[in-house]
Amino acid sequence: MPIALLALTAGAFGIGTTEFVLMGLLLQVSADLSVSIASAGLLISGYALGVAIGAPLLTVASRSLPRKTVLLALMAIFTLGNIACALAPNYGLLMAARVVTALAHGTFFGVGAVVATGLVPPNKRASAIAIMFTGLTAATVLGVPAGAWLGQHAGWRATFWAVSAIGVLAFAVLAAFVPRETTRVRPGPLKEELGVLARPQVLLGLSMTVVGYAGVFVVFTYVQPLLTQLTGLGDGAVSGVLLLFGGGMALGNILGGKLADRGTMRAVLATLGALAIVLGALQFVIATPIAAIAFFGILGVASFATVAPLQLRVLEKAPAAGQNLASSLNIAAFNLGNAVGAWAGGVTIEHGPGLAALGWVAATITLGGLGIALWSRSLERRESVPEAACAAA
Repeated sequence: MPIALLALTAGAFGIGTTEFVLMGLLLQVSADLSVSIASAGLLISGYALGVAIGAPLLTVASRSLPRKTVLLALMAIFTLGNIACALAPNYGLLMAARVVTALAHGTFFGVGAVVATGLVPPNKRASAIAIMFTGLTAATVLGVPAGAWLGQHAGWRATFWAVSAIGVLAFAVLAAFVPRETTRVRPGPLKEELGVLARPQVLLGLSMTVVGYAGVFVVFTYVQPLLTQLTGLGDGAVSGVLLLFGGGMALGNILGGKLADRGTMRAVLATLGALAIVLGALQFVIATPIAAIAFFGILGVASFATVAPLQLRVLEKAPAAGQNLASSLNIAAFNLGNAVGAWAGGVTIEHGPGLAALGWVAATITLGGLGIALWSRSLERRESVPEAACAAA
């Protein structure tokens, strides 16, 4: 394993921690800044919006720079943004700091995924992406619970100071171990790079990411009420279930990389299909404590097994000139899926059949992503027939 991959993983760990750590600190933030819990929750939505905005803008703005330079600049933005969060005197400035911090997220993972695939042989590219994303799963398993614990005992600002320190460390590791490009092709015209958005297979890849992954957050966003109101577990058990979910994510991440190395599109179809089945099983197991706990561990595996195949699919269908942009846009697509899923889950609870229906609603949405994947494969096969005929002639 190239040590540069571990450096990318360290950066992913810091970014993943800051994205979700506020989930465990909403009460502290709302009390300290005198805002409602719902308003405090918008700090997470604001971050997701920053990711969606920053991914294409920063990728295009940095297109002429060496990728290592881009990664270091993004980690500097991330670190300074978290320092601003720690110092924010009011809600408005904290929201602004969160959005600024998020600007680095999509482009870091997008450019980092391209760098990761260049560090290994072609048949190991998906596994390289999966290793980098292990930093995100480690953040879920370790960084978020640790940050929440620190914030509960030393104040929420202490958590942002700690994440800032992680950013400094990640910057140093990236600077030391990520190699500079020995040969680099100058970027073509901007129009050529933006042309990636005119490629049907790239757009279908982004769509299957948004729709396929949205089902996960229909359920995961509301894990606490599901476990306490339907399963009958106490609040103290929720953290243990989240830990199990995070462990499942780590396993699924590696599994998805291995599957995609053997065939990207087959892995996309298999993982989205498995995810839909798992989500649909929720309503049958949620009332039984042992089964419900096991469900969330399995959901962690199924949800993150989709990440490397979906990311690699978009990379494979993007031209060389547009790979950075396509990769970053797919990270934004994952975050858009998170937001769509959380919204759909909320509508289901407040205006639809209720909490108990989240499983089948989630499964239906993910099946939509699987349908897009099947459509993409069908178009690809039709396109390959004329090419094969021309080659035979």
